[in-house]
Amino acid sequence: MMLIFKGRAVLPGTVEGHTLVTRRGFNTYASFFTSIHERTGKAVCADSDNPDLYGRDLAGAIICLPRTTGSTSSGAVWQRLAGWDITPRAMLFSQQIDPLAAGGLLVADMWAGKRVVTIDRLGDEFLNTVQSGDKISVSAAGQVVIYK
Repeated sequence: MMLIFKGRAVLPGTVEGHTLVTRRGFNTYASFFTSIHERTGKAVCADSDNPDLYGRDLAGAIICLPRTTGSTSSGAVWQRLAGWDITPRAMLFSQQIDPLAAGGLLVADMWAGKRVVTIDRLGDEFLNTVQSGDKISVSAAGQVVIYK
């Protein structure tokens, strides 16, 4: 079965893979704290306040989330992750992306040359449907297909 959702392509691109899902706000700095201070080749989530993702390697993942929660340092965080090629493949937001997250992802794209496909406004039904480990595909037009 395929479930199709349509969002707004903030940083368009085509990507396929498996999901990691959080239903909590995503704190960029806390999530990647260890990854930006120790070059390990991984991006293991260090945010113990996010049990959905804590301890999981976010590099190469398609992260499904409602929104981010700060931080003003997200641009620097995304640039460092992009420079080390340990970013997620995509960030799929059920809500509208906030300016700090958008700015940080734009920094990774423009300054470090690493696009993290970003779709927002996918809706609550999307986040209620998707589960960690689901296979998913994303089109450049903002269409997200979940394969169940």
